[in-house]
Amino acid sequence: MLDIKLLRDQADQVRERLASRGAGDEARVAEVLAFDECRRVSLAEVEQLKARRNAVSKEIGALMARKELAEAEARKAEVRALGDRIVELDKAVAESGAARDALLLAIPNLPHASVALGKTAEDNPEIRRWGAPASFAFKARNHVELCERLQLVDFARGAKLSGSGFLLYTGWGARLERALVNFLLDLHTREHGYREVAPPYIVGEHCMVGVGQFPKFRDQAYAVQEGNDATTMGKLYLLPTAEAPVANIHREEILAEKQLPVRYVAYSPCFRAEAGAAGLGTRGMIRVHQFDKVELIKVVAPEAGYEELESLVGNAEKVLQLLGLHYRVINLCTGDMGFASAKTYDIEVWAPGQGQFLEVSSCSNCEDYQARRMNLRYKTEDGANRFPHILNGSGTALARLFVALVETHQQEDGSVVVPEPLRPYLGTDVIRG
Repeated sequence: MLDIKLLRDQADQVRERLASRGAGDEARVAEVLAFDECRRVSLAEVEQLKARRNAVSKEIGALMARKELAEAEARKAEVRALGDRIVELDKAVAESGAARDALLLAIPNLPHASVALGKTAEDNPEIRRWGAPASFAFKARNHVELCERLQLVDFARGAKLSGSGFLLYTGWGARLERALVNFLLDLHTREHGYREVAPPYIVGEHCMVGVGQFPKFRDQAYAVQEGNDATTMGKLYLLPTAEAPVANIHREEILAEKQLPVRYVAYSPCFRAEAGAAGLGTRGMIRVHQFDKVELIKVVAPEAGYEELESLVGNAEKVLQLLGLHYRVINLCTGDMGFASAKTYDIEVWAPGQGQFLEVSSCSNCEDYQARRMNLRYKTEDGANRFPHILNGSGTALARLFVALVETHQQEDGSVVVPEPLRPYLGTDVIRG
């Protein structure tokens, strides 16, 4: 969440930066500050009353010792009245503080000054491209045709098992998916210096709040119920991304400065209730409710946040370069950024069968926004506690990587050439029907 001190001291600047997102969140600043002022006024009064109660309580003892009983009883009555008022004020402090914090949780992060102003994806500036689009001397097939021809994915039976938006990988398709996951994990651990973790695939609500998924995106999550106990519904959720558990690993901890940077990589399936909505792209693998992803997480000192972001993007780009896939990097504009992000780069891979770029990685610096939500801090060498920057990135996401790979490396006979880095994992150079 945003620092309440920032809102108090620079309200106009906060409103201006929120307004650049185009979602109207700047209107909430005044309400946050109103609850904050109510809390501060009540807190100041209650502290004065508690000090007065302590002083009067001491007077009672002295009066009793001098046998001034009538005056002592008067002081006792005052203490009781003070106590009643203190109870009221403590409640007011708690209620106004809770209302303020609930509003803060619903306000997105502030865009970094380097982020381009814009309203939609059409306004996202392109940063660079790598490679060239695949060209074919034959009529290229799309991934659905290739997957059905080579029996890589059984779309019909996947839908039979779980409904639309779910995939059943089969044969070489299942092996290719597994090979990609292992290749990604090995690359990021062996060459990029990340530590592998294997998180739970079900997380508590607090983890979703910590990374900014909740409260805004609660309606897009898969909630879990334990057996027939309806009271457990909504306490646990299928993870939408490994970011939810992995970024929260050190929540409510104070790390030593020498522990930074922390770099984690994790594989997980991802569950998105909003994916696969009716309309264009619902057939095939472009929009699905469940997909695999290898996630990269960094916890770093604020001074290193944006240098580490560039490195994070480079780690994700390396995946596509090794697999020989054409891609572009774009910088999301203020109106297209994610809720918790201060700056985001998207990496989009070219899928020739689709005739379009597909997002396979989103790399963001959330600055201290998530760290505040999960109360993760680090202690500097001079003893001060600070909030670190938390970064996340897809390194990368499937099934779109799968799509781009089979469409890019398809051959005229319908086979798919396996990129060299994947061959040790698959044990073959070509996937044939």
